[in-house]
Amino acid sequence: MVVRKAVIPAAGLGTRVLPVTKALPKEMLPIVDKPAIQYIVEEAVAAGIRDILIITNRGKGLIEDHFDHAVELEQRLAAAGRDAALAELNRITGLANIYYIRQKETKGLGHAVAAARAFVGDEPFAVLYGDDVIIGDDPAIGQLCRAWEKYGKGVAGIKEVTPEQILKYSSLAVSPIEDNIYAVTDMIEKPAPDKVLSLFSILGRCVLPPAIFDILDRTPPGAGGEIQLTDAMKTLTLREGMTGVDFTGKRYDMGSKIGILQATCEVALAHLEVGEAFREYLKGLAERL
Repeated sequence: MVVRKAVIPAAGLGTRVLPVTKALPKEMLPIVDKPAIQYIVEEAVAAGIRDILIITNRGKGLIEDHFDHAVELEQRLAAAGRDAALAELNRITGLANIYYIRQKETKGLGHAVAAARAFVGDEPFAVLYGDDVIIGDDPAIGQLCRAWEKYGKGVAGIKEVTPEQILKYSSLAVSPIEDNIYAVTDMIEKPAPDKVLSLFSILGRCVLPPAIFDILDRTPPGAGGEIQLTDAMKTLTLREGMTGVDFTGKRYDMGSKIGILQATCEVALAHLEVGEAFREYLKGLAERL
């Protein structure tokens, strides 16, 4: 069955990048000239997904505004002959069918995904974490969707991380199937050093069957006192197995200050409008370091 729907949890408080996130949703932090969440929506669209649910909470109205028409601005651009800018704004509003629901309490990623039940219905769906921007020629979520279609199991986007990072993320027990595809047989969220299964962790993307909702209903709070999506996926894995895709593309953690700086710098270098000038600026700056 083809994956037609995507869920983007974007209700987190962004505490790792305060104070800017006191008033600005972290998903709206810019990478050069686009907010982070636009990159995520564009990734889903590039994978053929047109129905997208963004899970927000109080103070996230700017996300809805970004994907909506700004009539006065559009009229001024039209009157000034700014056709290229107007066309780009219209492209953004027409990217996909975007829906919104509020997570009234921030009780974890699993709790947020559970709120998507009515939107998803009885079909598989993609989850693109609002913290993670992944940029590459082949959309990461598209790679996972192809694995779902081929193997018929839930899919986790996975990457190897450092021994220090694995203690803050999830750890997976994996065995190779082919190329960058793995069978996932177990997982644990934020493992203790003696509980690490491997250095493979789920990073930012997954494709899940609708059965995950019944599992989430029965999943108790886990690490941090929150309902962890990883705990529900562990139950799914032990029941029927999952597939892991070591996806291609560069991941940027937009919930961390260094991740924001890395994304801005690397995207700017490839930007058609400012890339060359920014490269020359960095060369001059490097001479003074």
